[in-house]
Formats: sequence, structure tokens, C-alpha cells
Amino acid sequence: MDKIYLRPKREESVLRFHPWVFSGAIAQIVGNPAEGDLVNVYSSTGDYLACGHYQKGSIAVRILSFDYDPMQQDFWKVMLSRALQARKAFGLDGSQQTTCYRLVHGEGDGLPGLIIDWYDGVCVLQAHSVGMFRAKGAICEALQEVYGDRLKAVYDKSSGTAPFKAGLDLVDGYLYKAPGYDADEITVLENGNKFIVNWTEGQKTGFFLDQRENRARVGALAHGRKVLNLFCYTGGFSIYALAGGAASVTSVDSSRRAMDMVERNVSLGGFDAARHTSVCGDAIDYLKSVPEGEYDLIIVDPPAFAKHRGALSNALRAYQRLNAAAIARVAPGGFVFCFSCSQVVDKEAFALAVFSAAAESGRSVRILDRLNQGPDHPVNIYHPEGEYLKGLLLYVE
Repeated sequence: MDKIYLRPKREESVLRFHPWVFSGAIAQIVGNPAEGDLVNVYSSTGDYLACGHYQKGSIAVRILSFDYDPMQQDFWKVMLSRALQARKAFGLDGSQQTTCYRLVHGEGDGLPGLIIDWYDGVCVLQAHSVGMFRAKGAICEALQEVYGDRLKAVYDKSSGTAPFKAGLDLVDGYLYKAPGYDADEITVLENGNKFIVNWTEGQKTGFFLDQRENRARVGALAHGRKVLNLFCYTGGFSIYALAGGAASVTSVDSSRRAMDMVERNVSLGGFDAARHTSVCGDAIDYLKSVPEGEYDLIIVDPPAFAKHRGALSNALRAYQRLNAAAIARVAPGGFVFCFSCSQVVDKEAFALAVFSAAAESGRSVRILDRLNQGPDHPVNIYHPEGEYLKGLLLYVE
């Protein structure tokens, strides 16, 4: 196995179990590792530190183990079994009310660069690193061992996440299908609510599982209220609001395909179509056109405004403008759920942007709760960067 030696005093983060080695910390590479190869990492004095996947870029090594020989024959089975056991521990796997969850959340489950979502028998895999992409066959085999007959299919959806410059054959497709299984979508339950998930055509793996608990909060507050769900995608928050007894729900998204799925999910849930309005259009433009006091509860859950630090300033200004418009328009005594899924926007910066938005509106605003991703999107305590989803529940007088 090729070796990487770090510069003096650059081993400190690895000794604190941070799972990344940055290229600037490297003093010497002994050997000629290809992208995705396993490499051993050593301190400047030659002490063994860790083993992980090598990749060209700012993150040069994604650490899989801080012990020797991490890739023993049953490595993938052991790691996936641990991840599944964690989901069982907090009541997701085997639940009669929730049949979908994230099985592997990258660094949070000790597998940097790997995402696996479970949809009632179907695993959708996304590799964010060359190493994980090259290991997808072994990962698929381990999933079959871990789930056994429960596993219907494994679908690789890495074309939009794996590094395209690494010469990889980035074509999405099935790695495994159980005999007789032939479907590209499935109906799942989340807290008893029904959703259609299509992993071949939908965004990410087909559904945004990280908002499960926050959707439940919306459902608990929706009764009798007029709800506006901006950037609604396939209507997760909308379905919870309808199930919670909302007087009406308006769902807005620019994607026609997403809005078609919202309509299917509303129908699937058996809700009165008169209580729901679909708007296919720009969410920001729609919000600006809304009369003040039109809605009692507004959800603002935009896509990532900043995917790298160079876009941070513009993103924070965009969050401020968007939330200022929502706070200004919600009815007195109403709620605003505001979110950011941009990893480079930390909790403090996002809260400051929302504070500035509230000040701009001139209204009295209280923070009732701080919101984040669900427990199946765990954060490695040694990798705080994994806490990417942040949100605030606001009460506006």
C-alpha cells in the first residue's frame, strides 16, 4: 500500500480523529497511488496514523480507519451492519410507520464519500469520492448480506456526485435486482404519510429524508392554518400540513416534474384536492406577489445557495432577502420555518442572516426552536462539518 507522510505538526487533526487529510498537509507521497486507491497515512516522524481513499484535490485522503488493515474481507459488511444497528436503535428500521431512512451518511457513519438511502427494500447509493465509486460492487454485495431477502434492488446514482474528472464511467444504473423485481419507483411511509419515490428521475436519491422531524413539526402546527410551502419539491411539507388539518396548502416549485409528483402524493394520501393548490413557477417571484397576511405558516426550504466558500457572501444575502420577504408577509401570530442546506453556511452565519431579515421587516419575531437534520443523518463528533442542515422556527407577531 502506498504511503503518505504529513508535514510536521499537521497530524494533529488526524490524532483528533478528523476523517480528512488535506493536500496542503502532505509532505511526501511514497509510491504512485491512483485516485481511489487505499493509502496509509504517517506522521512526519513515521508514526502510523490512518488508512483511507486517496484522491486528487483539496481533500487528499478520506479516512476509513485509524487502525491497521481496515479493509479486511468483511469490512463493508461490518460497517453497514453498524449503520443499520444505529437505525434500529432509534426505531427506524422495522417501523410500521416509517419505511424509508438514510442507512449511510458519509463521515457520520465512518464511511466518508458514501451515501445510501433505504426505500422499503431499495437501496439508492451515491458515491462522492473515487474510492467509494470503485468500491460500489463490494458495497452492493455487503448490502445483500446485511439485508438478506429484504433487499429488492440496489441502484447506483453517482453520476451527479462522483468526480467526473477522474475517468470514471459515470452511468447510473442497477447494481442488483432481486428476481422478478422491475420498478423505478416505490411508495414509502414516513410517520404514516405516503410518498412516491422515484430514484431514477428524482433529485438526489429521490426524496429528502433529512427533513423528517421538521416535517412533523409543520404537521403539528398546521391545523386550521393556511400554509405556503416554497421550493416544495415533491411536497413533503405539504403532505404533512394537509395531514395535520391545514385549512389550505399552496405548494410552489419551478420543476414541472416535481409538481406532478406533488399532485400524485396529494392524491395518494386521499386529501381533498380543493385544499391544495399547485404553483409551478419561481418560488421567490411567487413570494413577492403574496399579499401580506395571506398565509399563517410559511416554509422556506431553498436548495443550497452556496456550494463552495467563494459563494458564501452572496448566499447569505440571498437568505436574508428571501426570509425578509417571508417574515414580512406571514400573518400576525404566524410561523415561518426557514432552512439552509448549504454546508459552508454555518449555524451562526445563517442565524445572523435571518436576524437581519427580521430587522429588515420591522416586525416582532421570536425564535421558538433551532432545527437540524434527522438522526439517520448523524454528525461525527470529530467532523462538525457534517452538520449541514440548519433551520429556525420563527413566531411572528
